[in-house]
Amino acid sequence: MWAELLPVGRSASSGGYRRFAWNSADAECRSWFEEQARNRGLTYELDRNGNQWAWLGDPRGEGAVVTGSHLDSVPDGGAYDGPLGVVSSFAALDELRGRGARFTKPLAIVNFGDEEGARFGVACIGSRLTAGVLGKEAAYELRDADGVRLPDAMERAGYDPTAIGADGDRLARIGAFVELHVEQGRYLAEDQPVGVASAIWPHGRWRFDFHGEANHAGTTRIEDRRDPMLTYATTVLAARKKAKLAGALATFGKVAVEPNGTNAIASLVRGWLDSRAADEATLTDLVGEIERAAYERGERDGVRVELTRESYTPVVDFDGPLRDRLVRRLSKTGGPGGVPVLPTGAGHDAGILASAIPTAMLFVRNPSGVSHSPAEHAETADCLAGVSALADVLEDLACQ
Repeated sequence: MWAELLPVGRSASSGGYRRFAWNSADAECRSWFEEQARNRGLTYELDRNGNQWAWLGDPRGEGAVVTGSHLDSVPDGGAYDGPLGVVSSFAALDELRGRGARFTKPLAIVNFGDEEGARFGVACIGSRLTAGVLGKEAAYELRDADGVRLPDAMERAGYDPTAIGADGDRLARIGAFVELHVEQGRYLAEDQPVGVASAIWPHGRWRFDFHGEANHAGTTRIEDRRDPMLTYATTVLAARKKAKLAGALATFGKVAVEPNGTNAIASLVRGWLDSRAADEATLTDLVGEIERAAYERGERDGVRVELTRESYTPVVDFDGPLRDRLVRRLSKTGGPGGVPVLPTGAGHDAGILASAIPTAMLFVRNPSGVSHSPAEHAETADCLAGVSALADVLEDLACQ
C-alpha cells in the first residue's frame, strides 16, 4: 500500500507532495482508497462533503468505531502526514482479520478531504463541514489562489457540491474516532515508538493585508516611499520575538505580493500568520501584540494594515475516558516506561470532531521531528508498531 501511494502527487524537483483538494493527485488518492476498500470487501461510501468511508458491518448501525486520517498534503509536504494514518488503518484491519477478531460493532476507515487547507486556506474542510463548524454559505465563498470557488472545484472533479453541510446523523452513529498520525515534533523517546495524545493547542490562521503605494524602485526617494514590504518584514520579526517571549509559536509561512516585480515597490503585501499556544488566553494576547506591532509600523511607513482571521480552533482536550482506555490497552503490550501521553500543536480532523463525538489520537515516533517537509520520516519498525497499537485499540473498542 505504501509503495503504491508514494509516487502520487510527488514533485520531481522538490521530492515533496502536492496533493491539493480536488486536483488530479487528490483524485488518484481517492481512487486508491476506493480500491483498497473494495479489495477487502468493505462497503464504500462517499458522503455529502466528499469524505470517503470504507465500512465493515452496517454503515447505518449504532456505536460505530471509526479510524483513518487524510491523504492530501501541504505544498511540498512529506509522505507521512495523513497517509500514514489511512494506510495504517487498512493494515490494522488486515491484522485483526488475521487474528480472527470478531467484530461486535461497525468499523469504518475514513479519508477526510482537504485536511491541510493548502488550496482554500481553511484547514480540515471535510471534517469541519461534517461537524457543522464550517457552514455551507461560508464554504461556498472559499476561493483558491486562482480565484476558483470551492464548489466549482468540487464540481469540476465530478462531485455535486449542493449537498455539503453538517452531517449530524452520521456523527450520531459513531461511538469513537481514533486517528493515528506521525508525530510532528520529537518528544517520543527511543524506547517509545507510539504515544497517545492528550490535547491539541489552540491555533488559527490570520491574513495581514499591507496596503502601500506602487512605485518605481529606481527613481522613488526613500523618504517618498509607502513600502508595504517593509511593514510586512518588520511584522514577521515582531511575531518571532513576541512568540518566543510568550512560549508560543508564530509563523508567517505564506506571502503574496502585488505587482510582484523586481524593479517595483509593492502596492500590496499579503502575509498569512499561523499561530499556536498552550492556552487560548496566551494565543489571543500574542496575536493582539503582533497586530499592534503591524499597525504601529504601518503608521510610520504610511502603510494601511488590515487583519482578517481566516480560521480558528480552540483548545481541544481529547475525550478523557477514551484516552485512558487507549493507555490501559496499550500498556499491556508496551515497554516498562508505559505509554507516553503528550499534547500537540498541530491541528487534526480528530480535533475538529472532538466537540461532537469521543475522539483520540495515536502518534508514531518521528526520529527527526521534521514535518510538512519532504524530509518527514518514520522508521518502518515504528510504523509497524503503530499498526499493531491501532489494531489493539480497535480490537478493544469494536470487538467486545
